[in-house]
Amino acid sequence: MVVDDHDVEIAPISTFLRDLMLTDMSPLTARSYGHDLLRWWRLLSVLSVPWEHASRSEVEVLVGWMRSADNPQRHRRRPAAAPAGSMNRRTGKPSLRQGYAPATINHALSVLSTFYAFHAQFGHGPVSNPVPVSASRRARLAHRSPIEAQGEHRRAPLRQKPPVLLPRAIPDGLFDELVGAMRSHRDRALLALYLSSGARASELLGVRGEQVDWTRQQVWVVSKGTRALQPVPASPEALRHLACYFDEHGTPAADEIIWRTLRGTPRPLPYFAARRVLQRANALLGTDWTLHDLRHTTIERMTSDPALSLPDVMAVSRHQRVSSLDPYLRPRVDDVFERLQRHYTQPRPAQTLTPGYDAADFRTVFGG
Repeated sequence: MVVDDHDVEIAPISTFLRDLMLTDMSPLTARSYGHDLLRWWRLLSVLSVPWEHASRSEVEVLVGWMRSADNPQRHRRRPAAAPAGSMNRRTGKPSLRQGYAPATINHALSVLSTFYAFHAQFGHGPVSNPVPVSASRRARLAHRSPIEAQGEHRRAPLRQKPPVLLPRAIPDGLFDELVGAMRSHRDRALLALYLSSGARASELLGVRGEQVDWTRQQVWVVSKGTRALQPVPASPEALRHLACYFDEHGTPAADEIIWRTLRGTPRPLPYFAARRVLQRANALLGTDWTLHDLRHTTIERMTSDPALSLPDVMAVSRHQRVSSLDPYLRPRVDDVFERLQRHYTQPRPAQTLTPGYDAADFRTVFGG
């Protein structure tokens, strides 16, 4: 439920969110929709425009404000934290910019378009959707086969151009440093399982005691996309750290979450606590790795292994389309620079004549 400044429920938003929940939408998705609609409602309140009378002009105000406003989520509370938009010298990863990202603006536009399209089915809201659409995109997607790649199309008005983000894999040397910075068997087991399984952060944190298959060296996770229980591989090193963690803090029950807090009363380890484990190591090493970088590292290592095919990588990463692996098939900048350094230090090849030619004849014709 979303409420206004007077703690009064906003009925149009509640009706829309209730429909999302009835269509089996993820609670986190519904939460993000609610935040976007609350921002929109506050803007309409400032402009003194009822939601039923909103037009493209108000949407343009929203986009213009988000392009220039300061995002409070980018404020750094720690004095030693890197400023927004800076580049980490050890990892080469840029930090998030100060304002709202283009993907955030596009997400807000998609939410508004869906919100007004929903109410238009019941004759509520403005006559036309205030969020403009791309006619060329609709025409291209209308008769496209599911097996065909999505063609290029012009962006809809007000849509932002998202930057091309390449996956950042952790080099072997820096990963060894990261493992050495872990403080407990639990943290080392969590890190090793992330690297060997390629699971997402929320997927691995939800593993229960009965979902660890020691014999087949795999764990079962609830996939984020399909919500199906699927197996992911676990390396012998990860299972060894996991066994040490269980031996030190007790083996969890079959229906109990295996990742637990180490201080106070044991309770399931939340995502923010797992992220804090990595943040402490980053502060020690001067890096800025994230939990999702471990998934990038797993996929990058598998795609660079000639013994593994792309279907093998898709089975482990649980990607639905081969095109999702395109960013991992591009040459890594670090590897290219390393090969270039070796190229620069190699001696120039000596110029020799092809066998059968006389050097004196060459000097007579070309001189020298």
